[in-house]
Amino acid sequence: MLVEDDEKIRTIVADTLRKWQYGVIELTAFEQVKDDVVKYQPHLILLDINLPVYDGFFWCQQIRSVSKVPIIFLSSRNQNMDIIMAINMGGDDFVQKPFDLDVLVAKVNALLRRNYTYQDETLQLKHRELTFNLSNSSVQYGGRTTELSRNEFIVLQVMMRNIGKIVSRDDLMQALWHDEQFIDDNTLTVNVNRLRRKVADIGLDDFIVTRKGMGYIIE
Repeated sequence: MLVEDDEKIRTIVADTLRKWQYGVIELTAFEQVKDDVVKYQPHLILLDINLPVYDGFFWCQQIRSVSKVPIIFLSSRNQNMDIIMAINMGGDDFVQKPFDLDVLVAKVNALLRRNYTYQDETLQLKHRELTFNLSNSSVQYGGRTTELSRNEFIVLQVMMRNIGKIVSRDDLMQALWHDEQFIDDNTLTVNVNRLRRKVADIGLDDFIVTRKGMGYIIE
């Protein structure tokens, strides 16, 4: 689903994705984005920030109330705060305009591959009395449960498959985006910090430890 009010950009992006054999839903009415997401059940959403009526941040929050569909923000904004807001609102990635279409397609391919591959797993990972359910992307500790976003899910899975080992930031970025050279370093920090807060909120502090200059470790 492509939510972009600039007709020229929308047409170019839609035509490019169709050449890659993707079915594309182009929204041209921007007052009922949430309803259209529920109606069409897209596998991924490309969401512009600067939209008429309500901006992309608003619609991301609305979408997250009904769906965990992957969301890639598209924006001409380039401030770190905009990227941080996009991730905190529930976005999975951020692409700054003007962007290279090949890079955008690579991000779409990678995000779809990760999302619908990881979703099929039915395993549990356990450490320090914390249970990580890969089948439903939830974490349990001390009788309390929290749900993870897609990026938090991937970060925790990589970390818990490497207990006692330092996982570098480059390794995590590769697991998340595969083409990490196009990702702002702050994006990874935001995802790791959100994951830490969620785990701390259910009672387990300092589960992921930072090793300065090297990466992260679960001991």
